[in-house]
Amino acid sequence: MDEHIIEALGKAKIVIKDGKIKEIGEAQIEYCPLFHKYRNIEKIDKKAINENINFRINDFGMCTPERELRMKDYLSFGISEIISTLLDDEIIDSAIIVCEGCGTIIINEGELVQGIGGRVSGLVKTSPIPEIISKIGKENILNSKTAKIDQIEGLKLAISKGYKNIAITIAIASDAIKINEVKKENPNVNIYSFAVHTTALTKKDAEDLFNNSDVITSCASKYIREIGDNNSLKKVGQSIPIYARTEDGKRFLEKRLEKIGGEKSKKENPPIPDPLI
Repeated sequence: MDEHIIEALGKAKIVIKDGKIKEIGEAQIEYCPLFHKYRNIEKIDKKAINENINFRINDFGMCTPERELRMKDYLSFGISEIISTLLDDEIIDSAIIVCEGCGTIIINEGELVQGIGGRVSGLVKTSPIPEIISKIGKENILNSKTAKIDQIEGLKLAISKGYKNIAITIAIASDAIKINEVKKENPNVNIYSFAVHTTALTKKDAEDLFNNSDVITSCASKYIREIGDNNSLKKVGQSIPIYARTEDGKRFLEKRLEKIGGEKSKKENPPIPDPLI
């Protein structure tokens, strides 16, 4: 039996086994403007979570052998969209992300990053799904036997394969700090960190993650928003802001803006997640 644990829709814990939902935890936030806009979910509760996760399973095969992996742009501004743009424009040559059924993987196609990361976020634990592994390629998977999630080891694997301009998604503050050590050991490799899944971070973890990343998405984190509003080099978006901490991060946000034709007009009172935690 395969088992996949994700945190989604208000950072609720969701367990999926053999393509069926087995457990839904309590959501930590009740409202998300993205789910309201794109899925018409006005309140995040167990019923809404159940319906949305079943939709994902049936629509693109999330956590099943039928998983569809490629997708065009979905959001104007999300981490997967930014990384996809950087791959398409050959600013980076690879991305270290996670995929259910595979764990940590190395990807060098924009549509794969979008189809994998843009559809499923907050993957906590997963187990091997041979059909997905076959599509990704064992050579691009950190550990195809266990589907282990370990971004730092995935980064080291990418470096060993000769990649020189690498994007990596991180959700753990300690990983952001460890990446600095990898950078020192590999001065000829450019490594860019993208912080994701930041809802409910402690203030200390938010500070560590922000200070050691190039691009950071705010999700429903009150601390990331506070830090980002005061310390970022560039901010894009109102409901779910994305921040650039470094000059590289700023360049990446501007590259994405260039692709989509610039920023949208500002709203006077944009909806935000409720509560911010």
